[in-house]
Amino acid sequence: MDLTLALAGFGVGIVVGLTGMGGGALMTPILVLIFGIPPVAAVSSDLAASAVMKPFGGFVHARRGTVNWALVRWLCVGSVPSAFLGVLLLRLLGDDATVQHTIQIALGVALLLAAGGLLLKLWAARRSPSSDAPPEPIKVKPLPTALLGALGGLVVGLTSVGSGSLIIVALLAMYPKLRANDLVGTDLIQAIPLVAAAALGHALFGDLQLDLAAAVVIGSVPGVLLGSRISSRAPAGLVRTALVIVLLASSLKLFNLSTAVVGVVAGMAILAAAGVAVVRRRRALVPVG
Repeated sequence: MDLTLALAGFGVGIVVGLTGMGGGALMTPILVLIFGIPPVAAVSSDLAASAVMKPFGGFVHARRGTVNWALVRWLCVGSVPSAFLGVLLLRLLGDDATVQHTIQIALGVALLLAAGGLLLKLWAARRSPSSDAPPEPIKVKPLPTALLGALGGLVVGLTSVGSGSLIIVALLAMYPKLRANDLVGTDLIQAIPLVAAAALGHALFGDLQLDLAAAVVIGSVPGVLLGSRISSRAPAGLVRTALVIVLLASSLKLFNLSTAVVGVVAGMAILAAAGVAVVRRRRALVPVG
């Protein structure tokens, strides 16, 4: 077993458990660019690992009550069949570089816009629902939610990216009252049947490399458990900040920027977030008048 690959899986697992996203957008490029895995094998192995990893994170959120089950049901109605369709389309199109690149860039733009939108939302409305506050009632929109699931499933089947990133971005826009913790928990749970369906499709076509997937699983399961425990108990502001950073890093990676550049930008974002938190804490401690 490749211990370096397991360690990479551990790091990605923490990100997935904390934010509900970033698995495919981070793990697949790592497999291809750092470990030299062929793209189709990387996609299928990442999906298989996610199918094992995400139930662990989802279980933590389910126990904490940070899952909207109605949203999960309607997302799965669309995502499960379209995930099989995405795998079939990938086989029909072949490993066409132009198709893959177009999907990758489009998703990168979507993530970048989402990160900017979330920052604006945080700046404009600093009084957001606390993670300890009871969730506001969410009126589920069945058809749009199922269509969102179908789009996410199609993209996941093609690229392994989107089970968290694409769907969590759309859920932010579609259900703005959904708490950050509930957003992460709901996304993790709905991704379980989605990635399982896509992984099964790849396995039926013989793309899956079990030894590769096993190494990622061994590292990612404890990582996602740790990240999920932090996410389910953390203040909503911390989870939102983590979402912004992962959105930013994922989008830059999808633009094929080097890992060093992504790491520097993500590090600067973390330092900026820490600085803002320190300033706010000091202001809160200063007595008024």
